Amino acid sequence: MASYDYSNNMKYKEAFNLSGKVALITGASKGIGEAIAHCFAAYGARVIINSRKQEELDKVAKTIREAGGECTGIAANAADTDSCKDLIKKVVSEFGGIDILVNNAATNPVYGPILESPEWAFDKIMGVNLKAPLALANLAHPHMKTRGGGAVINISSIAGLTPDPGLGLYSVSKAALNMLTKVQAKEWGKDGIRVNSICPGLIKTKFSEALWSNEAILNRMVSKLPIARMGTVEEIASLVLYLASPASGYCTGAVFTADGGTVL
Repeated sequence: MASYDYSNNMKYKEAFNLSGKVALITGASKGIGEAIAHCFAAYGARVIINSRKQEELDKVAKTIREAGGECTGIAANAADTDSCKDLIKKVVSEFGGIDILVNNAATNPVYGPILESPEWAFDKIMGVNLKAPLALANLAHPHMKTRGGGAVINISSIAGLTPDPGLGLYSVSKAALNMLTKVQAKEWGKDGIRVNSICPGLIKTKFSEALWSNEAILNRMVSKLPIARMGTVEEIASLVLYLASPASGYCTGAVFTADGGTVL
């Protein structure tokens, strides 16, 4: 058994170090994506945040820089293939490559049974929640491979593990994202690229406000959880940090839940 000196235990301290790593996070102008950006910057990453509105990105980037981190915002529509190409091109051109990709951007413009879901909603949900992560990861792959490997983290949902009333198309898109994760992990392991997925449960964000802003609905939901509360964006960001860092070097193709025990 190896000997340990806890007074100078750099082995474990360095396991979460992202110093010098180039990390791109989509959907990062608020909520979980913004928290991931702050977390990565705190651990030394060179962070690039993405969403559709440059003004919102600039505000987040300024906050991170003022706190001592490195962050740049690049606006692009992740659901558009040409925009994805331009985004990756800019990242590689300005930062020399890419080591970490977090596919966090998501949408769900409709709520109700799939019988009533219009075709445009299907196209939009699949475009943002599935096509964009596939396109961005495919575009990032050769640059990660050139650098000796990398990490892709797909932000899914527990709705992708079990059907959720009213979230039919969203559930389908997230279930597909979980399978995409496994396929990518299986095909890209030889290139040193790890791919994992995270399925958050009820997290207090603008995206889930319709649920937690209604006290009766919130109380009914949390009463069923082993951990009887909502999760925080910081808790999701910490899990993303683990999957992006050397600490999770033997993890790939996994679908992690961070849901307070919802799916138990």
